[in-house]
Amino acid sequence: MSLTTTDVKKIAHLARLNLSETDLTTYTDQLSTILNFVEQMNEADTDQIAPISHSLDVTQPLRPDIVTEIVDRDAFQAIAPQVEAGLYLVPQVIEG
Repeated sequence: MSLTTTDVKKIAHLARLNLSETDLTTYTDQLSTILNFVEQMNEADTDQIAPISHSLDVTQPLRPDIVTEIVDRDAFQAIAPQVEAGLYLVPQVIEG
């Protein structure tokens, strides 16, 4: 697949890029080369190849999903500088 400079201008406009005429020519050639390479890759027969999710044959070790720590909100809020209705009060950092 070969792109025209009109195609690249449209893509540049959508990407909000301001390309000079020199850049336009360069990108047209480079993008056409990339798309031609993708076309070559699409021609490869991959029917007998199983999809993989990782390049290495590894599995993620998982731990049991059990509660290991109890959060005592009352104890934490007892040492907080300011608390109101179960919420921590902090200084305003964004001026309105």
